[in-house]
Amino acid sequence: MLDKRMNRRTLVTGMAAGAASMALLAACGDEDTLPDGDDVAVEAEETDDEPVVADEGDDEEEEIEESDDADEEMDDDDEEEEEESDDSDDIDTSDRQTIVYWGSFSGANGEAEQEVVRRFNESQDEIYVDYQFQGSYEETAQALTQALQAQQAPAVCLLSDVWWFRFYVNEMLEPLNSYYEAHDIDTSDYVDSLFEEGIRLDESYWVPFARSTPIFYYNKEMWEEAGLPDRGPETWDEFEEWAQDLVVSDGDSLERSAFAHPGAASYIAWLFQGVIWQYEGLYSDPDFTIRINEAEGVEAADFYRRSVEEGWATTPDDLNLEFTNRLTASMMASTAALGSITETAEFEVGTAFLPEKYAFGCPTGGAGLSLLAAASDEEKEAGFQFIAFATSPEITAYWSQATGYMPVRKSAEEGMADFYEENPNFRTAVEQLAYTTPQDAARVFIPGGDQIIGRGLERITINAEDPQEVFDDVAETLEEEAEPVIDQVEAVEG
Repeated sequence: MLDKRMNRRTLVTGMAAGAASMALLAACGDEDTLPDGDDVAVEAEETDDEPVVADEGDDEEEEIEESDDADEEMDDDDEEEEEESDDSDDIDTSDRQTIVYWGSFSGANGEAEQEVVRRFNESQDEIYVDYQFQGSYEETAQALTQALQAQQAPAVCLLSDVWWFRFYVNEMLEPLNSYYEAHDIDTSDYVDSLFEEGIRLDESYWVPFARSTPIFYYNKEMWEEAGLPDRGPETWDEFEEWAQDLVVSDGDSLERSAFAHPGAASYIAWLFQGVIWQYEGLYSDPDFTIRINEAEGVEAADFYRRSVEEGWATTPDDLNLEFTNRLTASMMASTAALGSITETAEFEVGTAFLPEKYAFGCPTGGAGLSLLAAASDEEKEAGFQFIAFATSPEITAYWSQATGYMPVRKSAEEGMADFYEENPNFRTAVEQLAYTTPQDAARVFIPGGDQIIGRGLERITINAEDPQEVFDDVAETLEEEAEPVIDQVEAVEG
């Protein structure tokens, strides 16, 4: 087995800027537990579209300290962004209904998010949206929890796939069906699978906005050097045949891997969701029956273990950086990273559907927009008009082209044919979307489920522990954490 302490790898990774791991304390109640009543529990958890890095083996206290540093850096960036926004804002708001919108994107995606707000404010003269950046998805949820307790919540908030449900089950979100009807919005134009994820008991609570799926990324130059066809592998079996042709080593030192896995903080549980389906397994049933430790899931996890043990896959701290720095030939990552990866990589990037095993499997992910029930009637009406604008065909087309997120309206794709012709990588996720599946309840509805599963996968990929023993531990923890959620869903939905 190859030594993973590498010469060039260590040099490049050490020189590159790494993101600090984000770990947040619960705002109320026990960590990873939903409390009874009106309080919304918030615990440390990462979602699929904002890669962060945790040092392997760090304890919780170290992660929290790193989070403080990251918060300071993000706050500095945020202040600069807000200053730039203020300099260009000449709108008279004295006669407008002002509402607050909390967003979570930084960098290029943050600029695009602010552009959506700017376009809305300039499109009419009755409503003004005050955009306020809150940090990562986790930081936004933490801030929203505190704001709800202080009765200072925004009217509209961006919530990720693993967060919106917790505010819904605590009855903090406004039902939206009546707003669609009042504004004559044809909800059938939303992409069905994305829109339906935000529905409970036939009522919409979470509108798709920044939605994504994982896709397979590969370095076309390395593919050509290895004599491989210019496409992604159709199956994992095929990729295992290709892998050794993509690996580059110097003696016992691995200079380049064929594939790389992220860690728990960088959403390995989201990516593995598709893989466990490909092996015809599940994390859980919709009723929270935990199934991750069944034979199919264990076989999928053993595939991950073997990939590292056999020397063709690695477990870097920063997956995207590993890819753009040519330290791995391929990876699975969010389509939301496509814009930045394309801009950063100094080589031609290829994208493809996820490989199959016994079946195809691919989850959806990302974030949507919700109205807060605590807002005034006037704020809710204004807030919904912003949500309708931000998810309109024209704006979702702009957002998709600027970021890599998928368009959430069917009619938007009709006007994007030229863009897809010039940027075929952006088409991959849209074409794959028809074959995607909403995630299992264990990851998105159990508090801390993503990290419980992710830390288990780290034990398998990094520590080479037995997959059956690890997933038995994971299943037991998930079952314990699911109990209060089951009780609360029953109380809310009957």
